[in-house]
Amino acid sequence: MNGLFFGTTLIKRYLYTFILFLISNGMEAQVVNVSGSWTASIPSITEAGTNYAGTYDNTANTGTNQIILSGTLPGSFLKVLSSSGAKMTMHYASNPWNTSMTLSAKRTGGTTTIHGVCLLCTASINGGASYIPIPQASDVTFVTFTFGGVLGLGNSVTFDDIVLLLQVSGVSVTIPAGTYGARVVFTIVAN
Repeated sequence: MNGLFFGTTLIKRYLYTFILFLISNGMEAQVVNVSGSWTASIPSITEAGTNYAGTYDNTANTGTNQIILSGTLPGSFLKVLSSSGAKMTMHYASNPWNTSMTLSAKRTGGTTTIHGVCLLCTASINGGASYIPIPQASDVTFVTFTFGGVLGLGNSVTFDDIVLLLQVSGVSVTIPAGTYGARVVFTIVAN
């Protein structure tokens, strides 16, 4: 069992494991930070034969009541993507939710900052300016991040001040009375 073949196989196995370790160490996680939450204020129906307004949103939430998205795209992620860019996708997790109601999201604002040595670099946030219905089962693109330039050492791009506006439509007296909730899940992937 101590022949040259088994020794070479063992060395290859350790070498492949070491290479995978180096690759996985270079790929840092892309994290979306979400601050704030929203509880829709739906007035009670006091008269028979009336219905709800049907659509509610959090556009009146300002200051500390806003929902803000921010995060970082590390240099290792940017290098893998090269010029293809990245996208932030979203879906919701029911807690519970009635599928007769539609949950949608849009954004206002958003800034990007490039860190590290980078020649003629640019970064921007695109899309999400109008309400996009959020599905439950699969992801849908919310915004895209584009960047260009010659990446150098220690690069990363941070995004900040993306104000998330949520909208619930389809609220009606035909939906059973109850408390409904949903958690929106954001993911950053290659575009």
